[in-house]
Amino acid sequence: MKIQRIAGALGAELLDIDLSAPLTDVQVAEIRQALLDHCVIFFRDQTITPDQQVAFARAFGEIVDYPMIKPLPNHPEIIPVVKEAHETVNFGGLWHTDTAYLAQPPLGSILLAKSVPPFGGDTLFANGYLAYEALSDGLKAALAPLRGVNRSGGASVAKTRGAGAKADEKSAIHPVIRTHPETGRKSLYVNLAHTCRFDGMTEAESAPLLGYLFKHQIRPEFTCRFSWREGSMAFWDNRCALHNPINDYHGHRRVMHRITIAGDTPV
Repeated sequence: MKIQRIAGALGAELLDIDLSAPLTDVQVAEIRQALLDHCVIFFRDQTITPDQQVAFARAFGEIVDYPMIKPLPNHPEIIPVVKEAHETVNFGGLWHTDTAYLAQPPLGSILLAKSVPPFGGDTLFANGYLAYEALSDGLKAALAPLRGVNRSGGASVAKTRGAGAKADEKSAIHPVIRTHPETGRKSLYVNLAHTCRFDGMTEAESAPLLGYLFKHQIRPEFTCRFSWREGSMAFWDNRCALHNPINDYHGHRRVMHRITIAGDTPV
């Protein structure tokens, strides 16, 4: 297996590996280390079944339900992320980390491209470590004790889920500066989709600083961009990376299969 970085900030393609075959312990360890090193990793030209995608995911942790979308009928571990040709809204189409409104947000997600448009539909990723490290010492100190209130029902994110998504409200409070449980590095853990205010403050009071942080964490030098092909698969570390699927392929169908890996309580 070869590792080829795709940008300076984060992201790497893992080459010369066939995910239709069972992974060895050595391969699992190498893939996990690549994820920790690069925050998001990509595989190309994978012809795998739903069962094989599930087997791959289980090598890295417990699979958990995604609370907003119904799974595939015969594979409850997989949710279909679909935009039909007539639709104009794409699922999750804004910068976010997955389900920050849960007490234990996921370790990460694994997304497999089943059908892609002839152009567009790329996904952007951003490195939360770099966003934190670029802050001034004064702002780091000010943010250190703060906790963010994260909601599932914010107006901006609700518009990206479509008519079939569940609407029950969920919320959780997490540190604004999160320490990764495996690397020990600190990252900026707020996001436009879910973080609505700081704990103990109103939304109006929180808005100026949150607005600054939302813009800061997606500075171009903190990001990478991935162009999908059929059979491409991405595995991102939700504990230190944000993502944003770009909605620039109206009139074309896009179908992805996603699996979510259980995480822990942010600290």
